[in-house]
Amino acid sequence: MATPDISSSDQRELWTRVRARLKAAVGEDVFTSWFARLELEELVDDLVHLSAPTRFLCSWVQSNYADRIVEAFRNDVPEAGRLQVTMRVNGQARPRLAPVAEIAPETPAAQQAAPAMPATPRLVRDNAKSGDALSGSAIDPRMTFDTFVAGSANEMALGVAKQIANAAINNAVTFNPVYIHSTVGLGKSHLLNGIAHAVAEADPSKNIVYLTADHFMYHFITAVQRQSALGFKEWLRRVDLLLIDDMQFLQGKSATEFGHTLGALLTGAKQVVVAADAPPRDLEMLDERVRSRLSGGLVVPISAFDHELRRDIVQRRADQVNARFGMQFPSAVIDYIARAVVSHGRDLDGAVNRLVAANQLTGELITVPLAEKTLADLIRARDAKRVRIEDILKIVSRHYKVPRNELLSARRSRDVVRPRQIAMYLAKALTSRSLPEIGRRFGGRDHTTVLHSVRKVEQMIKDDLELGQEIELLKRMLEE
Repeated sequence: MATPDISSSDQRELWTRVRARLKAAVGEDVFTSWFARLELEELVDDLVHLSAPTRFLCSWVQSNYADRIVEAFRNDVPEAGRLQVTMRVNGQARPRLAPVAEIAPETPAAQQAAPAMPATPRLVRDNAKSGDALSGSAIDPRMTFDTFVAGSANEMALGVAKQIANAAINNAVTFNPVYIHSTVGLGKSHLLNGIAHAVAEADPSKNIVYLTADHFMYHFITAVQRQSALGFKEWLRRVDLLLIDDMQFLQGKSATEFGHTLGALLTGAKQVVVAADAPPRDLEMLDERVRSRLSGGLVVPISAFDHELRRDIVQRRADQVNARFGMQFPSAVIDYIARAVVSHGRDLDGAVNRLVAANQLTGELITVPLAEKTLADLIRARDAKRVRIEDILKIVSRHYKVPRNELLSARRSRDVVRPRQIAMYLAKALTSRSLPEIGRRFGGRDHTTVLHSVRKVEQMIKDDLELGQEIELLKRMLEE
C-alpha cells in the first residue's frame, strides 16, 4: 500500500524539498542532466517510486544515484530505503507499483519499466551483436519545425535544418556534416529534434539516431565493459541520420570513437548533424582531424536573440497559456518580458511560467509590476557576461606565461601547478560548469582534483593579499 498519510500536496512539497537537496549536493549542471526530468510518483512502504521519460535515464539514475536520492528523502521520510525508477511515455501512462511483496525481487528495475518506447522516430537496434537493445535519446514531441519561432538570429539555421531533413528523406546528402553552435537556450536541440521528426514522419523506414553526448558516452562505455564495442560501432554505422547534441560534453575515449564513427559515416555518405555550445575549433577534447572534418562541413551559428524575436517567443508562449488556461497576457507585459529578459529562450519560457504560477498562487492579475517583482533575478542576470573555460585558459596562460597545453598537461612543476589551480578556481567561480565537467576540460582530471585546487586557491587568497588582488584582476579581465 502507498504511504497513506502523505497527501498529494504534501507529496509535491516533499519532492520540491528533495529536489532542492539534490541540486545543492550535485550542482546545477548535473542536476539538470540527470534529475530535472524525474517525477515523484508514490511512496510504497520503504520504496521511493520515481518516473523518468526515457529508459536510459531510468537505468542511469537507478545505477548511479539511487543511494543519493534515497538519502535525500530520509530527511523527511526516515523509513525510505530503496529506489525504483520506471519510465513514462510522453508524460502519460505512468506505471503504478504493486505492493512491495508482489514485486519479484529478481526483476531488474529497467525491466519493470513497462511502457514501450514510442515508435517514431525509429531507432536502430542491435540485440544480436551488442547483447543489449540500443536506443537513442528521447525525442521531445513538442520540438518540431512548426513550434520553432524564427527570426533574424536563427532563420539560417532553421533553413539549413529543413533542407537537411528534405535531403535525408530523398536519400540525398547536401551538406555533411552540419554543425550548429550557439550559447545555451537558443534552439539547437529544438532544430535537431525537428529534423528527426520531419524525416521520421515522411519515411518511417529511416534509421534515425538522436544522441546527447552523455548518452553516446554511456553506450560506448557500456559496450566496452561488455566487450561488445564492435556491435556498438556497427549499430551507429548502419544509421541513415545521426544527430549528436551537446557535443561539448564528449570526452576521453568516447570522443576518439566519435571521430572513427564520423569518418565512417561521412565516407558512406550518411547524414550527420552535430550541435554544441562552441565552434569546432574550440572543442579541445577532440583531436585536430575531427575538428577539421567538422569545420569542413557546414558550420551554422545561431546568434543572440534580438528584441523582435524575443517578443515573438513570449507572444507564442502567452498564446499557448491563453488557450490552455484562458489567461490573458497584456501587450505591455509581453513587451516588458521581451525587453528585460535577454539571456536566452529558456528564460523567456521560464518567465511566462513564473507569471502563470504567480497568478494561480496569489490571484494577482498579470501586470508589469507583478512581472517586475516575479522576474527580478532573471533581470539582474541580464548584463552578466558568459565566461567560458576557454576564455579562462587564454587569460591565465597569457598572464602567467604558461602555454595552454601545459595547463592541461600532467606536469607538476610549481610554475605550472599554481596557474592551473587558479584557472580551475576561476572556472568554478565564474562559470556554471560542475566540478566533473571542469575536470574533464582540464585534461581529464577527477572532480576531487578540481575541488582540491579550488580550496587551495581560496586558502591562498586568505593568506596572501597580493595574490587575492591578482586573482580579482583576472576576474575583471574575464568579465569585461
